[in-house]
Amino acid sequence: MDLGSRVDTLMDGLTADLERLTAIPSVAFPGFPAEPVRQAHDLLVDLLRGAGVERIERLDLPDTAPVIVAEVPPPTPDAPTVLLYGHYDVQPPGDESLWLSPPFEPTPVAGGLRARGIADDKSNLIVHLGVLRAYEGRPPTGLRIVLEGQEEYGSAFDDYPPTDPDRFACEAMVIADMGNLRPGSPTLTTGLRGAAELVVEVRTLDEPRHSGEFGGAAPDALLALLKALSTLHDVHGDVAVEGLRREEWSGTTYTQEEFRALAGVRDGMPLIGSGSLGERLWSGPAVTVIGIDAPSVDQAASAVVPYARAKLNLRFHPQQDPEEALGLLVTHLEALRPFGIPLTVTPGDTGPGFEPATGGPAYRAALTALREGWGTEPAFVASGGSIPLVNGLAKAVPGAEILLFGAQDSMCNLHAPNERVLFSELRSAVIAEAAFLREYAAAHHDGSAA
Repeated sequence: MDLGSRVDTLMDGLTADLERLTAIPSVAFPGFPAEPVRQAHDLLVDLLRGAGVERIERLDLPDTAPVIVAEVPPPTPDAPTVLLYGHYDVQPPGDESLWLSPPFEPTPVAGGLRARGIADDKSNLIVHLGVLRAYEGRPPTGLRIVLEGQEEYGSAFDDYPPTDPDRFACEAMVIADMGNLRPGSPTLTTGLRGAAELVVEVRTLDEPRHSGEFGGAAPDALLALLKALSTLHDVHGDVAVEGLRREEWSGTTYTQEEFRALAGVRDGMPLIGSGSLGERLWSGPAVTVIGIDAPSVDQAASAVVPYARAKLNLRFHPQQDPEEALGLLVTHLEALRPFGIPLTVTPGDTGPGFEPATGGPAYRAALTALREGWGTEPAFVASGGSIPLVNGLAKAVPGAEILLFGAQDSMCNLHAPNERVLFSELRSAVIAEAAFLREYAAAHHDGSAA
């Protein structure tokens, strides 16, 4: 079968279904209605049935949107099984005044469509659907299809797979919640940084005191906090917390111009840190002050500040233990006594990084498939983001190879206003995933997967 020609005949229907799915505001955050999340679930079940999937279950966990768990039996007893993952919930739209069109009204853009969640992750759900249609519901491998509805907010499903490993048994997984470094460049993600958070606070006075009468001797909580925060980075902007792992990055990365455009860096502003962008973004640590409590400038009184606190986000090397990484940051801060003032440090949540094994039969099949889908050599990147479920799946099926690719690209504005997906990326991703199933099945048949 010529996959390219076959997928071309499917694109109009896939695009129409993507529009239907994206028009549903399936935000699973607290404070948003639950009905649209259920509508997205039900539509996907109908689409899977229409694509020939007969075994479809609904997995309900406490305080968690329903998880779709479907199965297509392998065509022969010796054929491998591949797990296909995606999520049907989306980020909130944010400030809708920043959108060029209503976030849940799919709107044409040059070469694609704009809407909230269209790249992250509904286009990748349509990729799975397109593969099923390309094979008329009878792919060359068995399939387990796992579509969750609360990935963006987090849920009990993150830790569920190891408690029910048989439900997720497979030889390989395609985690379709990623995409390409740039449009037209097929990309495998080979690492996810871990994440952790903490709060550091300072309390020095019972209440504010007149800065003219007391400033200069009274311990200023905000000054102490700022002095502590300034020790987290060296003069170049590199993280200065001892023990946080950092290695050279050998894969592909952004150009300086691409990164500046993606990050919205203003003209004349330098990038912080040293080393390659891949090292700074993926194989080294980052500490970001994501919130600070202090008097606002508009409401400021001429007074010594008695209390201040900050929330820090830590990103760390994919292979570093999350408790170790967070502990190093906590130890660094607790050892400080800015102006002799102690800090109170409260550790928060942690999430492990992930680094899949490469070089196995699924990995080799994926390289061939990505070349077929995009017509060029694959690139290799990591991600500073995280997919909490990946580690749960890896624990449930420790022998399975895990591949991360999809129809997104790094310029699609995921989690930002005016998110979009390109039809060319959607088409290529369907071809690549379908080709992967073919190549992986063939490897098992001729024994090269051993």
